[in-house]
Amino acid sequence: MAKSKVRPKDAAAEGVEPEAPLVEPVPADEADDDVEPKRVTRAGVITAERTRESDPTPAAEAEADEAAPRRKKLKTDVYEAELARLAIELHKLEDWVTYKRLRIVMLFEGRDAAGKGGAIKTITAALNPRVARVVALGVPTEREKSQWYFQRYVAHFPAAGEIVFFDRSWYNRAGVEHVMGFCTEDEYQEFLRSCPEFERMLVRSGIHLFKYWFSVSEEEQERRFVARLNDPTKRWKLSPIDLASRTKWVDYSRAKDEMFSFTDIKQAPWYVVNADDKKRARLNMIRHFLSLVPYEEVPAPEIVLPARQTEKREGYMRPPITDMNWIPEVF
Repeated sequence: MAKSKVRPKDAAAEGVEPEAPLVEPVPADEADDDVEPKRVTRAGVITAERTRESDPTPAAEAEADEAAPRRKKLKTDVYEAELARLAIELHKLEDWVTYKRLRIVMLFEGRDAAGKGGAIKTITAALNPRVARVVALGVPTEREKSQWYFQRYVAHFPAAGEIVFFDRSWYNRAGVEHVMGFCTEDEYQEFLRSCPEFERMLVRSGIHLFKYWFSVSEEEQERRFVARLNDPTKRWKLSPIDLASRTKWVDYSRAKDEMFSFTDIKQAPWYVVNADDKKRARLNMIRHFLSLVPYEEVPAPEIVLPARQTEKREGYMRPPITDMNWIPEVF
């Protein structure tokens, strides 16, 4: 889909850089790793509008895998307030997708520990799961290996009025499969030839395709790996493939460069996210996505709560609470 210049309702006029959230130092225990998404509150929106100011330290452009120097962390309350404001815009976009029966496919790619999964969780926390679906496929089965390469991904594509988020996608072939030797050279070369045409076909069919690459520096990836190693709740994220990637950093860089040279096409360009700071990465990525879709607010129908049925009026009597198995109230 051709890139639209329409910005979200609160964005600045075309050609003017958007405002950046307030940046202040935070205590060491307020790390940005795996920040859980928050639900939208009206108070959070009001706070966001009152606290948004220009950032005195503009971000340096992330180029290839060289992310910008690490900056001071966003205060958690500022991050959550800005996220709440953007979440309301995501709700408006979701309503527009349903109303106009659009089909949106979003790809999240990047190195291990770049923050792809966290970004998806943050976005979908604000959306209706009946409209927004997450697809994170595992290792292909023997049957899937015998199919056309793109076939198992196509099976998860959206119907009208749906958004699908791919946590890794068909670009596995240009990345981990190629670097780790899970596909042949002929299969790799065929992917580079056919992928651009496949994506042009999707766009021509009416699917809106957005591709985001989360770029993380070598030093930050190492820090996140160590954090996962020392946290028993995160060790599951360190797969054998993740560990092997440490020995092939340059090979993955070359593979990404080659992939971009073939698949960064006008109809479906790659958008690179500086992901060394997870909070900033999520806010910047969501803001950018909203700027690409020319959505409008759909008038919401008035909702009137009907009268509640009462036990007395219906002659209903609850059974004794001692007849039920209650869990211990420890807290």
